[in-house]
Amino acid sequence: MVISDKSQTENLSLDEFLALPETTPASEYIDGKIYQKPMPKGKHSLLQGRLSETINQIGLPTKTAYSFPELRCSFGGRSIVADIVVFEWANIPLDEEGEMSNDVNIPPDWTIEILSPGQNTTRVINNILFCLKQGTKLGWLVDPKERLVLVFKPQQQPEVIEAEQILPVLEVLKDLQLSVNQLFSWLSFPS
Repeated sequence: MVISDKSQTENLSLDEFLALPETTPASEYIDGKIYQKPMPKGKHSLLQGRLSETINQIGLPTKTAYSFPELRCSFGGRSIVADIVVFEWANIPLDEEGEMSNDVNIPPDWTIEILSPGQNTTRVINNILFCLKQGTKLGWLVDPKERLVLVFKPQQQPEVIEAEQILPVLEVLKDLQLSVNQLFSWLSFPS
């Protein structure tokens, strides 16, 4: 799906949007309009992969949580594709066979967005705040350029976490102790 004519995207229902073919990069449905996310670049891709892997190294063996990169979640009248969503184990959406459901219609427990160059920061924050209003427990906005993480929690002011500060995580992942400096150290490949 290529969205080139804005008028084609107005007054589209969520069901009509979900019936459209997927795009690369993903498109999101927000307030009746379709927005295509920017193509992830190197730093974004590296942080997304390492962070998802690190979360799963803690959550999978203990069956407490699981991290999903680029998973479409449709709830509350929106369909969004966060860079990473994390579900506590008991909340992972399953189908009738007990397998991961293809359609996820609930908010994640934790949503993580990694800013890409040129990405609309306001729209990303809007998605995080929307998730929190729908029941998400934690949101991160990772800014590789500024080397900080903006942390969102329900009914609290956002908090800037930087340098050696330890990033807050879901309670079920309390063994994950990661500082902002450690997170951004993943971008380097020392010889």
